[in-house]
Amino acid sequence: MITAISLYYPIVFALSVLLTGCYALLWKKHDDIHITLVFVLIPISNLGNLLLSMAESREAALIANKIYYVGGSYLQLVLLLAIFSLCRIRLNRAVRMLLLALSTLVFAGSLTIGGNAWFYKSVTFERVNGIGILRKQYGPLHAVFYAMIFLYFLLSVGAIVYSLIRKNQISRKILILLFLPEAVCVAAFFVGRRLIPEIELIPVAYVFAQIVYLAITWRLNRYDVTGTVIESMAETGDTGFITFDRNMHYLGSNGTARKILPALNDLTVDLSLNRSRSMAELLLPWLKQYQETPEDPARNTHLLPKEEKYYRFTVGPLKRGKANDGYRMIITDDTQDQEHIRLLDQFNQQLTRQVEEKTEHIRKMNDNLVLSMAVMVESRDNSTGGHIRRTSDVVRMLLDVMRKNPPPGYDLTEDFCRRLIKAAPMHDLGKIAVDDEILRKPGRFEPWEYEKMKAHAAEGGRIVHEILKDTDDDAFHRLAENVARHHHERWDGSGYPDGLKGAEIPPEARIMAIADVYDALVSKRVYKDKMSFEKADAIMLEGMGSQFDPALRETYQAARPALEDYYRQHETA
Repeated sequence: MITAISLYYPIVFALSVLLTGCYALLWKKHDDIHITLVFVLIPISNLGNLLLSMAESREAALIANKIYYVGGSYLQLVLLLAIFSLCRIRLNRAVRMLLLALSTLVFAGSLTIGGNAWFYKSVTFERVNGIGILRKQYGPLHAVFYAMIFLYFLLSVGAIVYSLIRKNQISRKILILLFLPEAVCVAAFFVGRRLIPEIELIPVAYVFAQIVYLAITWRLNRYDVTGTVIESMAETGDTGFITFDRNMHYLGSNGTARKILPALNDLTVDLSLNRSRSMAELLLPWLKQYQETPEDPARNTHLLPKEEKYYRFTVGPLKRGKANDGYRMIITDDTQDQEHIRLLDQFNQQLTRQVEEKTEHIRKMNDNLVLSMAVMVESRDNSTGGHIRRTSDVVRMLLDVMRKNPPPGYDLTEDFCRRLIKAAPMHDLGKIAVDDEILRKPGRFEPWEYEKMKAHAAEGGRIVHEILKDTDDDAFHRLAENVARHHHERWDGSGYPDGLKGAEIPPEARIMAIADVYDALVSKRVYKDKMSFEKADAIMLEGMGSQFDPALRETYQAARPALEDYYRQHETA
């Protein structure tokens, strides 16, 4: 008897084969191999589910189950590698081999089903509502399978989030599309049976993944700037191209164009050209001119003097087949004579200024990124609003006093002070690893909760190390890591996480400790009112020599009037 349930697996299998055929029609030789493997493995996996539903015996069902695990063992790995490739994140070869070995171990374990208890402790077969079903009790290798799926999911999401934050030249729409099949497949795998016990939802989740990856493949062809422009005109060796859609949204550019116009690196794919003032002022008038007179080549060709050359910008249609899909700019070297040689020194000076401005812009961007990360962490903690800003200001005021009257043991160079002020907002980054139920608790911590909270110092040092390990400024790297890890150490050695004592504590951490504790005393928290300046002062002075470096006593006392005036102006209630 044919039932709706018995038709489910054939229909899903047929859809997966049909979608693979559609991908084959879209396929180009430069397409990512991992996406191709997705379309190969999903029909195999769905074939296993189909054969299992049609099985009449335990032996046939076990064979079908093993066919399913060809996809089940390797598909999530292929999806992970596809995401890393599309996000342009290079995965170490040793790591790739390790992940492949893990998937192979799981697949090898699945081949033992019915022979030993490694993957399934026990397995029985029955037919329910016209479909074959395996009833199994999972073994230890199946737990490895679950862990593997969860690991691949976390790595995939991490790569997507990282790319959203750090990689402007990757389409935001594609990054969002990449997340959807991962989330749907994992949800179907772990909770599908609980929602609909009669059938497996993972086959239809795989079909959904195919649909999404077809959309991704189509969009990738659109963002393949070189391929798109070749369809419009012949490729030339030193030619740059920039493409926009009909709404003046930036689609992409090649390396030559970005060398000619470095500000293109600040544009984000899929976002409006207006996001970059400099590029909008330069390119928008030309695009609008083309809209008004598309048939006039003379009015759609523009010369731009830059450095020692002139560049010719030619605006035209972005062709996809016979349809106009937007606009493209072709950039060619149009130097006509030796007049530019006379202007070489002038243009070199202009280039130097641009480099200095770009360097300063990048520095500010990096500073803002660090501050944004710190504010993001602080936003999870409902007890320390404004703490980052205030402690950074307090550190600056303490350093102002220290430079006038340096305490013994402190080398207060300009670079040291600059680096410490820059690092101060990072001191509590480790709180990102603290559970919300502890971090956002509206009251005092229990002893065990306090121990969990204390772990943020060591974790902060680790996070800062990972963030800054590739920076060119090694001194800032060490200083920022010390601030995050050691700002809760105590002069008498009773602090954490390392129990450093006296001069073992880095100078930058000793200064940060005073700013951190003083702000905690005079600021309102959910579990306490703010403390009077007099009482806070008594506690700070009492801690000199036990909690704080006694050499900083005079610094603190000299800075106290400025600190109190600051906190009066910045109410923390």
